[in-house]
Amino acid sequence: MADSAPPVAAKERREPAATVAKKAALVAKLIQTSKHLIAFTGAGVSTSAGIPDFRGPDGNWTLRAQGKPRTKAADTLKAIPTASHMALVELQNHGFLKYLISQNCDGLHRRSGILPERISELHGNSNRETCKGCGKEYLRDFRAVASYKHSDHDHRTGRKCALCNGDLHDSIINFGEDLPEPALSLAKEHAREADLCLVIGSSLTVTPANEIPEMVGGRRSGKLVICNLQQTPIDSLCEVRVFSEGDMFMQSVMEQLGLTIPGFILRRHLSVKVERQEEERYRVTVGGIDTDGTPMSFLQSVRLEGSRRVARSEPFMLLWRDPLRDGDVLQLELEFMGHYNEPKLRVDHEHGDEDETIYVLEFDPLTGVWAANKEI
Repeated sequence: MADSAPPVAAKERREPAATVAKKAALVAKLIQTSKHLIAFTGAGVSTSAGIPDFRGPDGNWTLRAQGKPRTKAADTLKAIPTASHMALVELQNHGFLKYLISQNCDGLHRRSGILPERISELHGNSNRETCKGCGKEYLRDFRAVASYKHSDHDHRTGRKCALCNGDLHDSIINFGEDLPEPALSLAKEHAREADLCLVIGSSLTVTPANEIPEMVGGRRSGKLVICNLQQTPIDSLCEVRVFSEGDMFMQSVMEQLGLTIPGFILRRHLSVKVERQEEERYRVTVGGIDTDGTPMSFLQSVRLEGSRRVARSEPFMLLWRDPLRDGDVLQLELEFMGHYNEPKLRVDHEHGDEDETIYVLEFDPLTGVWAANKEI
């Protein structure tokens, strides 16, 4: 598909702000009356985060067709989710958005707060790898992508599964490869149920992902809304067609709905287990997890106050050699990957009879402040 991009990009069109606002009002009414809203996103949803698209005037494939070097992109690990990303999270949290299908590999939808059970990342996620042996997923706060040294289809990352020691594979879908069946099946299932599909930032030219919005717009009972600067092959199926940047359009939609687009907060879930091994000897295991329990790597080191050792690799295990009673506090110092310049954080873990305690860690990149609370 990269070779199919023309050296001259399709013309972009931007409607006046007043026109976008009128169309946003129509879309807000469609959202309010919808029973099963799905969203479909492409590279255009991330451009305001500094991540270039593919087929725009400065898109990577357009520049390649012109024989020019790629546009310098923001580091996806440091990129802040856009207003469009955060608007979709708010629609999810208020019960409007039932499912999200994305063609993007930048990981921003998951980082922004879209729940893992509410998204199909059809082309993969550069922060996610999977064991082909047992199916266990791992989320990383680093690029979990193979080197492709031997082949574009050799997806081994070089890491091993903590459960079965099988090879871990990245989740990126390269050209000529089939889309992941579970993600595609769920996307089609929700498309069949959807009465409204909202497309943001996609030219809808890459198959078979582009068939998802068409499934909704092609039905008499379904309504299709597309917000994209360039024309798409299925514009004629639209109930509402908007030529605008996604952020401008979604800000207007949310205003019409009376909803505020939240600022980005980096949320992490921390698991702490304290296991008694023998008299006055305990093993403390600390690690990151996603909301569904998927192991997540976001720590560089863990230090336990009173212990001489600093754990610097997963699993982060430390020994406590003094008596522990219910109510005693273990002070944990956490060091993060630091993509958003996160400072170290101290978590005071109160010992009790729980086998595992989960903490929700929230970091505001604007203030540089952490907050930690026990999950209820």
